[in-house]
Formats: sequence, structure tokens, C-alpha cells
Amino acid sequence: MNYELFIRSSSQEVDFALLKDGRLVELHKEEENNNFSVGDVFIAKTRKVVPGLNATFVNVGYEKDAFLHYHDLGPKIPSLLKFVKSVSTGKLKDYSLKDFPFEKEIDKNGSIKNAIKSNQSTLVQIVKEPISTKGPRISSELSIAGRYIVLVPFSDRVSISQKIESREEKERLKRLVTSIKPKGFGVIIRTVAEGKKVAELDKDLQNLMDRWTAMCKKLRGAHLPSKVLSELNRGASIIRDIFNDSFSSIYIDDETLYLQIKDYVQEIAPKKENIVKLYNSKVPMFEKFGIERQIKTSFGTTVSGSKGTYLVIEHTEALHVIDVNSGNRSNKSQNQEDTALEVNLIAATEVARQLRLRDMGGIIVVDFIDLATANNRKTLFNHLRDEMSDDRAKHKILPPSKFGLIQITRQRVRPEMNIKTVEENPNGGQTEEVEAPIVLVNKMSEELKQLFKKDYKKVTLNTHPFIAAFLTKGFPSVQAKWFLEHKKWVKIQPRDAYTYLEYHFLDKKGDTIK
Repeated sequence: MNYELFIRSSSQEVDFALLKDGRLVELHKEEENNNFSVGDVFIAKTRKVVPGLNATFVNVGYEKDAFLHYHDLGPKIPSLLKFVKSVSTGKLKDYSLKDFPFEKEIDKNGSIKNAIKSNQSTLVQIVKEPISTKGPRISSELSIAGRYIVLVPFSDRVSISQKIESREEKERLKRLVTSIKPKGFGVIIRTVAEGKKVAELDKDLQNLMDRWTAMCKKLRGAHLPSKVLSELNRGASIIRDIFNDSFSSIYIDDETLYLQIKDYVQEIAPKKENIVKLYNSKVPMFEKFGIERQIKTSFGTTVSGSKGTYLVIEHTEALHVIDVNSGNRSNKSQNQEDTALEVNLIAATEVARQLRLRDMGGIIVVDFIDLATANNRKTLFNHLRDEMSDDRAKHKILPPSKFGLIQITRQRVRPEMNIKTVEENPNGGQTEEVEAPIVLVNKMSEELKQLFKKDYKKVTLNTHPFIAAFLTKGFPSVQAKWFLEHKKWVKIQPRDAYTYLEYHFLDKKGDTIK
């Protein structure tokens, strides 16, 4: 497994592309004017308490008030409110919580009107960015994430990631963290802390305590609402959350951002500092490494997979629906059941990738090809679960139903990534938009692969002169690449009468191959 991160900067936004073994698996955009990122902490004032919803609305500076439910207050809300009031008025200047008297916890099944009042100042953290017509979702259970641990103020609990399986390692980490943990703070030990020494954990803890202190200093005299703690930028947060020995390179095309990321990597993994590289070339970075092509071919309603399979992805207000299709593929399997399983396994890998790439959240229903045997359905379920194990978003997968449907719920914390892959129709015909030419070439390549598998010895491609020129010019040309791949020459004939995206494959007799 090999990870590469590419960071492209422009005046308005920064794009982050994460590649796994050369394939694009995550794509993020961070806009300059995005003031509401997951993890940001605000000091804000409640507007109105709504007992009917058991929630309150909080003004965090967004056009719509943020929603704060009773269950998101956290049991320590009385202590948090008291702390915020004391610090804001200047009565409390020690932010360490070691001598701070905690208030009694609230009842988990209590009422919002007994816990918080209208026009009351409090600290809230963004847990879900504004999506569609809804304002941000917030919580008063604050947490500050570091590389190895997460700091939880107003708590004394030490929790450990369930992904650390060794009982001895769990006990060792809990013992180490308990010995260095400051009073009044809880700690969540992350998966990447496995095998780390106490010095590394303590350095991370001190860094988080410094961030907490810096945040508290901003509370006195702060205008309401205002941001008092910012989450790391998206590039640094990706590195913090998934950086490991499998990262081979991080390319950045902006010098300022390059120095920031380099300093951060040097801080968390000094031995890997040299993998951070400044990209300096006239050829755009995403073009040079084939990322732009992958973006064009990975978004859109129809997504092609290997061996002729393809997915059709549709979105509704309530859920996302993915349909699995076998396509025009040669069948070398012994029976229909084996073919269906093979297609489903290929599709499951692509489904897992698409969910991460588009950051699709909520309810996802995947319509796989029906499998007759329980063993095959279990194989498919286990394969999909394994493919989604790298997904950082919380998710749950239900086993296949009798109809071949698999239901997935996936955490939705920010708007879905949506890239427009269609372009204006150059033919000026009835349809206003058509698929991008780069998608067309990929489609041709896939069809050609299937034709040669069916033992067509000689194939001619008739296409529009512009497309023909694109396929034959340059070194190595697409036509030359086809020859190197299939060891068969494809004759390309320009046809003036064809519309821009029209093409047909012909056999050696000159008949159109259906």
C-alpha cells in the first residue's frame, strides 16, 4: 500500500488529492472564506431554547443559527458554562482546570430548559458543516485532536481506540497516559499511538495544552460570536489522521504552504521530512500526475470499472442509490453465479472508493447483482467491509438482503464533493451538455479491451477528426499506447460527417461492431 498526497493552491482555494497505489481515493477543497470547518471552536450566544425539540439554536455567525441538541451538550455543561463566565469576566486566569471546582453533571434524559438559558455565552464546536439549507451542527463536548491523542476538557476519562487489538498494548498506553494526563482533562488515545514512547505522547499532550491555553486567552473581551480555536488546515489534518510509513511523497505547488507542511511533518515524523517536495514546473501538477484525468472519469452519473463493469450513481434528497452493472464483458467463468460474484467484488472495491472520493454521507443503497448462495453473499459483504476499513468517516454496513441490496450509513460532516464532468455540447444539438472528451477516450479504451478479448484480430475506429487527431498526435500517442498494451494496431479513420463525440468500431470486413 502506497499513499501520495498532492496539494494544489490557488488564490481562492486549496485542493487536496490523496492517491492510494496510484488511484485517487480522496479529493478535498478548502476555500479561503470557509469559516465553519469541522473541529473549529466558537464562543457564541444561545438565541432561543426550544423545549419541544429539546434543543437550542446558537448564533455562531452563519446566516442560519446552529442547532445544539440536549444530547450534544455533554454531561459537563454546567462546568463549561461556569468556566466560560469566569474566564470571560477575568475572574479566572488559571486555565489548567487543576483547581477548578466542577459542577454536578446533568441528567442524560433531562430537559434543555434546565441546562442552558437564552442569551447565555458558551463554547461550541462544529461537528457538521453547513449542508444545503441547514446551518452547522454543533456540540458543547469539546475535543482537541492531536497526532497521537485527543484532549477532552472537563473530563477525567482515558479511552483507547478499539482498533488497537493487543490487550497488553492497551494497558501500557493507558498506564503511560494516566501518568502524564493533567487533572480536569480526559484523553482519547488514537490508533497511531500504538508502540509510541511516553516522550512522544507527552510532547503531543503539551502541544494540545498549549492550544487550549491560547484558546482560553482569547475568551476575555471576545466579540460574540467569534472563532477562538481553528482546526488544522485540511492538508495538515489529513496528514495528522492517516500519515504512516506507507506515505511515499507529498507534493505541494505553493512555497508558503510547502514550508508549513514541511514543518508539521518534521514535528510529527522527522525521519519522513524528505518526502515533502515543492513542485515547480510549467506543467500543472494535477495534469503531470494524471489526477485531472482521474477526476474527470471518477465523477458523474456513470463510473466505469475494470473488466467492463460500471456503476450508475444517483442522488435524491433522502438517500444515494448505486446500481451495479456487468457491462459488455467476456465471460470466462464457469457459471452465472461465479460471474455475478466477480462483478460484485470489482464493484464493491469501486463503491468503497467512490464513497470516500465524493464524501457521500447519509443512507447509501447499493443494488448488487443477485447472488444465489449465502456463502457468496457473505464473501461480498466481507470484501466490502475490508475495502471500507480505511475510510475515516464513521460508517455501518448491513449484510446483503434477499434482493441483493446492501445498505450503508456513512457519517456526513461536510457537503458532498461534486465535480462537474459534463461540458457544453459543441454540436449545438438538442442536448445542452455532453460528457467530457477525456471520459470518451477512457470509454473507447475499455471497449477496445473487450473487443480484443473477444478475439477480434483487426479493428478500425471511425471518429470525428478532432478526436482522431487527439488519439494519433503526440508521443506516445493514445494509438501507440493501445498498440503497446494489446500488441495490435488500431487503424483510426477521421470522419467529417460524424458529430463531435460519435465513434464506431469496425471489424476487418468493414462492418460496424455492435
